Amino acid sequence: MSHQNISRLAVRGTDWKGIGYITSILSVFLLGAIAWPKPGDPKWHLAALIAGMATSIAGMGFRYYAHLQAQAEIRRAKADAKQAKDGHANCGAPAPG
Repeated sequence: MSHQNISRLAVRGTDWKGIGYITSILSVFLLGAIAWPKPGDPKWHLAALIAGMATSIAGMGFRYYAHLQAQAEIRRAKADAKQAKDGHANCGAPAPG
């Protein structure tokens, strides 16, 4: 098992993808409110509406989680590349001073 330090994610500007997903989730609720079954509608309409809203929101959550994982992988790759570059530059070089 790897024992790596877990660092807090630094805020790096506006996460427009996250804002987009929040906006989409809000739209699901607004559209669901309009589509809410009337008293005379078949009972299955309510179940179908709730299931559709839930799966839509879950899908947005999964996509956002994948986005966060991809961003973390990019940061790791950049850190690894920087470390490799710094390590390569120091190989065989005389100590400063």
